[in-house]
Amino acid sequence: MPRRSSVSPPGKADGAEISFSEVTRSTRTDFENLFEQPGGPKYCWCMAWRNLPSREHVSNDEKKLAIISLIEADTPVGIVAHVEGKTVGWCSVAPRQTYRRLSRQQDDSETGVWSIVCFYVPRALRGGGLASALLDAAIDHAFAKGAGTIEAYPVDQASPSYSFMGFRDMFAARGFRETGMAGSRRHVMRLER
Repeated sequence: MPRRSSVSPPGKADGAEISFSEVTRSTRTDFENLFEQPGGPKYCWCMAWRNLPSREHVSNDEKKLAIISLIEADTPVGIVAHVEGKTVGWCSVAPRQTYRRLSRQQDDSETGVWSIVCFYVPRALRGGGLASALLDAAIDHAFAKGAGTIEAYPVDQASPSYSFMGFRDMFAARGFRETGMAGSRRHVMRLER
């Protein structure tokens, strides 16, 4: 089993020790296994906000190949969470330029901006603090990799869609400040180093 470095001090969710690792060539299998498990987001492969040659009629297999090619090219894509040796969660955190345009107000001349665009926590583990632990680890990871600013696009708790992007209150509790909206539901929130 490949050696994994923790991107954040281990946290706790429901009393279990959590560790985090960046998705790289050596940890890619953990990421794949998480997405392919029953109920996993294998319909998306976290490509919804990333560039694809064509957004229409892209098969799940093509999305998987696209994310794998990013990983193989050493492009940052995100982190996974582990509990007791099992991969149990995902957060897409990467340099903003590795995504397609995320809001109308986006200034593409800015450098050092990393974006958090997606969380995946299996239904059975929701409500136990894993998403919050993933967010804390994603913040630590982005700043450790050189981010000067972290941008996120969460929704209000009652939003009928985009809950995979996280909830506004979770980001506000960590010092993110709102700078605008991306569409009618997604808040643009930023944390400066």
